[in-house]
Amino acid sequence: MNRRTYLAGIGASSIAALAGCTGLGGGGSEDTVTIGSDIPYQPFEYRTEEGELVGFDVEIANAVFGDQLGLTPEFEKTSFDGIIPSLNNRNFRVIMSAMTINEERAQKVDFSDPYFTAYQTVLILKDSGITAKEDLRGQNIGVQKGTTGEGAAEALKEEFDGELTIKSYDQITGAFDALLNNQVDAVINDNTVSARFAKEREEVVFLEGEGEAAAQGKDAPPYLTLTVEEYGIAFRQDDDEFRKQVNEALATIREDGTYDKIYDKYFG
Repeated sequence: MNRRTYLAGIGASSIAALAGCTGLGGGGSEDTVTIGSDIPYQPFEYRTEEGELVGFDVEIANAVFGDQLGLTPEFEKTSFDGIIPSLNNRNFRVIMSAMTINEERAQKVDFSDPYFTAYQTVLILKDSGITAKEDLRGQNIGVQKGTTGEGAAEALKEEFDGELTIKSYDQITGAFDALLNNQVDAVINDNTVSARFAKEREEVVFLEGEGEAAAQGKDAPPYLTLTVEEYGIAFRQDDDEFRKQVNEALATIREDGTYDKIYDKYFG
């Protein structure tokens, strides 16, 4: 996942492209890049009790857009199930929202090089009696609308010949609450976000078992993985020069150790 493809450098034409970067949409100044994001999605983007926006995506954005490109990132809260149309309607410049790169989305937007690997996983209550993937057959599954977690649940429903009920929520917090309230039997979601929730609630655990990560020969986590995914920053398809600059900035923060420091802060 460590991409070491560098551009030859940012010349005069590239500097001109950076100037007025939000002129292509977002309503900010020429020194600002507006970022569409589904907030909260802890630990990627969320607000503290004092209202400060923090998270892995937030710090990566500060490093890439701020430190490397000299822009001020401004996050705009946007519902995930409508975030790509909002980007293409020029409501903001890019999407940075723990977004998985996949073929369906790549038909509508262009992605940066990957900057994070994630897995779709299953959260259950510790005393649920569910011990294997097959035990999910006939159960109610909570997901967030428009996410690859919802897609993984749909694939599981097909595998179970339709014997699965999917309940979709506007935000993942709604699915988590439904699990605690016994309104769903499990939640399918990104592993790091689910891990944060499980750490805070001792009655919630991951469903164990080998899965897609092991099948692909990946360094699999110790729980069931339904998918292996990579996150990317999404751009409109007419914004290729800016995307190239962002890819160079991503490569730079990997090379100089900035990425590892941010990663270790949230996931170490």
